[in-house]
Amino acid sequence: MFPKGRQSARLCSASLLGIGLATFPICNAELNDRLGPALDHPAILYSRSRPVSDPVGLLNMKLRQGSAQLRFEGPQGYLRSVLQALRVPVESQVAVFSKNSQQAILIGPTNPRTIFFNDSVSVAWMYGGFIELASHDPQQGVIFYTLAQEQVDKPSFQRRDECLRCHVSDASLGVPGMMVRSMFTAPDGRPRLIMGAFVTDHRSPLENRWGGYYVTGAAADVRHMGNAFATDEDQLAITPKTLRVATLEGRFDTSHYLSPYSDVGALMVFDHQMYMMNLITRVGWEVRAAKYDAEHGRRVDLDQILRETAQEFVDYLCLIDEAPFTAPLQAAPSERSSGFAKVFAAQGPFDRNGRSLRELDLRARLFRYPCSYMIYSEAFDTLPAEAKAAIYERLGRVLSGSLPENRYQRLSLADRRAIIEILRDTKPDLHGSIQPIN
Repeated sequence: MFPKGRQSARLCSASLLGIGLATFPICNAELNDRLGPALDHPAILYSRSRPVSDPVGLLNMKLRQGSAQLRFEGPQGYLRSVLQALRVPVESQVAVFSKNSQQAILIGPTNPRTIFFNDSVSVAWMYGGFIELASHDPQQGVIFYTLAQEQVDKPSFQRRDECLRCHVSDASLGVPGMMVRSMFTAPDGRPRLIMGAFVTDHRSPLENRWGGYYVTGAAADVRHMGNAFATDEDQLAITPKTLRVATLEGRFDTSHYLSPYSDVGALMVFDHQMYMMNLITRVGWEVRAAKYDAEHGRRVDLDQILRETAQEFVDYLCLIDEAPFTAPLQAAPSERSSGFAKVFAAQGPFDRNGRSLRELDLRARLFRYPCSYMIYSEAFDTLPAEAKAAIYERLGRVLSGSLPENRYQRLSLADRRAIIEILRDTKPDLHGSIQPIN
């Protein structure tokens, strides 16, 4: 079915140990059911031989040239300085106590791994460990780096392609990307693999999310797996005390960390964004590889690829299959919080009425206006022209209300009108592809 130069996505080693993957109610044309372009395909060349333009790679060049510096401060070492240099907000911190990284020996409930993120970079750190980074290159997908926590004159990020052993998998759509998993975790932080696990994005039921994570700020009547430990009887000890946690103070020494929160709003956005990043990469790779193959005499149905990738992309972009909320997710706003929702929303861009796709809802759904802010990302903007045209055409049909399938009715007339108005004001290259609704 596919031309030479394609390869099957490898399973992460955790999957080989018996982790079950959750199923999602998504469209028939699933990219993770198809073979993806190989990393060494001539149109891809995911290797050190091709220049990178991801945020960490660009910062690395500035460090080498002396036009940027990093400060080493206290128990966090370079962490705060790295976040500032990459414009990653401290308020985005989420905390993981499940032993699931290359530094698993250090991770546990009393020494969690914290993850900070913006639209293109994730930065992970735990007390006593080095810094891990995943940086989204607009062309190449996610590139992995580490930074040693040793004070030197010229610190440097080291690229770690060995991370691809797990980070090219079915869960990442067969491209170098991100994976979010919810795992049953023992009180010492060890994953209870025999109990299974869930790959997570915004389509995942809330009750299957955040196993192995700390969660702060969630309402008590919303069931989730966060803050809870698996018992010897293969049960997850979910109680009102695990469902509603205001702060992480008292659970470990938070003075070693930048924040005492693992904000539920940040977790919700993180779940959505990580798969969205993979989807952008996969669509770009699919179209680039297909165009190259067609130009070199191989049989490729580019039109079919564009139709199928655009359909899946737009469905995810507009959160068509978002898992329903059984109750408002956010606890009372007067309670202490990390401030993530405010910081996130302030990034804009805003339309003439002050509205933004970054406004969170967290009462009935993730976003107030159900269309992903990742449409503004550099990785999206650099997709092949054919891919963007197909996506914009499909998006126009979804927002116009012309598609007959019932699943698209979850976007109300008010939703569609607001999204169109926001996009027409904030996304100039989209302006002619979607028309106002009277």
